[in-house]
Amino acid sequence: MLLIECPWCGERDLTEFHCGGEGHIERPKEPDTLTDEQWGDYIFFRKNPKGVHHERWMHALGCRRWFNAVRDTVSDEFLAFYKTGEQPPEIDAKKEGGK
Repeated sequence: MLLIECPWCGERDLTEFHCGGEGHIERPKEPDTLTDEQWGDYIFFRKNPKGVHHERWMHALGCRRWFNAVRDTVSDEFLAFYKTGEQPPEIDAKKEGGK
């Protein structure tokens, strides 16, 4: 069983959550000025790193709030959880895929 720690509800099973993709994606400031190609890049293209990745998650079967998580995509280990709007925590280099 994989546990995720909701910042409001505490540890719960992965099945209660929905992943919203890459975290910290900023919406374009002037969307009316974007070309179709630029919109396509904003909507569809995301990082797919091997290692530490910042993601958005929602506690779908709990408080229904969005929050951020830091996950190692190699080990599938969650390294940190933090509320939306907070700064990402410093991650110990030892936790980053053994680097």
